[in-house]
Amino acid sequence: MGKLISLLPYSLRLAWLNLLRNGRRSALSILIITIAVFALTSAGGFGLYTYDSLKESTARDTGHLTLSQPGYFESDEEMPLSNGLSDTSELIRTMMKYDEVRGVQPRIDFTGLISNGVKSTIFMGTGVNDREFDMKGPFLDMRTGKTLTDITSSRYDAMEPEIMLGVDLAKNLNVSVGDWITLLATTSEGALNAFDFKVHGTYSTGVPELDKRQLYIHIDSAQELLLSEKVSTLSVFLFDTEKTAELHQRLDQELEAMSLDYDVEITPWQERAFFYNKVKDLYDLIFGVMGFVMGLVVFVALFNTMTMSVTERTREIGTLSALGSYPNEIIYSFLREAGLLAVIGVVLGAVMTALMTILLLVVDVQMPPPPGRTDGYPLNIYFSFELVAYAGVGVVCICLLAAYLSAKKGVKKPITEALIYV
Repeated sequence: MGKLISLLPYSLRLAWLNLLRNGRRSALSILIITIAVFALTSAGGFGLYTYDSLKESTARDTGHLTLSQPGYFESDEEMPLSNGLSDTSELIRTMMKYDEVRGVQPRIDFTGLISNGVKSTIFMGTGVNDREFDMKGPFLDMRTGKTLTDITSSRYDAMEPEIMLGVDLAKNLNVSVGDWITLLATTSEGALNAFDFKVHGTYSTGVPELDKRQLYIHIDSAQELLLSEKVSTLSVFLFDTEKTAELHQRLDQELEAMSLDYDVEITPWQERAFFYNKVKDLYDLIFGVMGFVMGLVVFVALFNTMTMSVTERTREIGTLSALGSYPNEIIYSFLREAGLLAVIGVVLGAVMTALMTILLLVVDVQMPPPPGRTDGYPLNIYFSFELVAYAGVGVVCICLLAAYLSAKKGVKKPITEALIYV
C-alpha cells in the first residue's frame, strides 16, 4: 500500500495523508458515496434491463415495423379486411432484399364468436403463418400442445385445420389439445361464415384479459373464413432492434419509388408500444427522484465531513496563510481531498454493482407479476459503463461543491483569529 501511495503525485499523496488523519470519518464518507453510487447504478441497470426486455417483447409481438393502409390503427373497419393490403408479394420481396430484415410476416386481425357446441364467447383472432412463432422466440409462452404446423408440410392435415387458444379462453370453454371448436365471423362481404378447428396448443401472453380472448389460426384459414385474399398488415422483423429507425427511413424512400395501387404507411414499434412508453416514463421519473435524493444525501454527508475537517484544521489554515499561501491554494487542497473521496467511492460503488450483476446471473431471483399480468420475471440488472460515468461525474461534482463551500468559509477567517483558534 505504501509503495502504491508513493507512486501518486505529491498533491494526491498529501490529500491521502490528510484523509488518514481522521480515517474513521473518511471511511464513513467513502461508504456513503459507495452506497449512493451502487444504488444509482444498480437501479439504473434494472431500468435498462426492463426497457430492453419490454422493447424486445413488443418488437417481437408487433414487428419492428408494420406496413398497413394509412390510418389503419386509428379507425375501425366497416367490414373485415376493408382496409387490408392486397397483392403483397411485391412488398415482401422489396423488404426481404435488405440484410437487416429477418422476416416479413403477413397478419390478419379479426373478431367473432367461438363455441365449443354448448358455450360461446367473443374472441380476438390473428391469422399468421408458422414462421410467426420463430420470430417471437422466448417471448411466446406455450402452455400445452404445439405451435401451428407449416401448412405446406406433410405433417399438416387439411382435414383438421389447427388453432391455438389463449390459456384462459381454453379454460373458459373447457377444451384442451385435440378438442374441436367452431369459429363464427363476418366475411369481407358482410355475410356470416363458420369453420371448425382442432385445438393444437394453448399459450399465455401474460396479460389475463388477452388470454381470455386471443387465438391464432393459419393465415390461409383466416382468408377462407373471411372470404378474402387480403391481409391486415405486414410485420417486418429485424435482426437488430437498433436498426429500426434507419431501415424505416430507407423503406419510406423505397416505397415512394414503387408504383403501388394503394398507399402504404410504415409504423415503427414504438408507436404501438403503449405499455413500454408508460413504464419508461414512470421509471424515468422514479430514477430521477431517486438520483436527486441520493445526490442530496451525498452533499449533506460530504459538507458535514469537510466542514468538520476545516474546523479542526483552522490553526493549520492560519499557519499556511501566515506563510504566504493564497486562499485559492488552500481551497484547492480541500477540493483534492473531496475529489479523492469521491473517486474511491465511485470505484467501490461500480465494483459492487458489477458483483451484483454477476450474482443475479447465477442466483434466480423472481420479481412478482406487474399490474395487469399473471407471470413474474427474473430480476436482472445491466452493468453500464455509461451509467457509471454519469453517476461518477455527478457524485464528484457534488463532492467538490460541498468541499468548496466548506473551505471557502474556513479561509475567510482572519489569520490572527485562526492562529489562536482552539
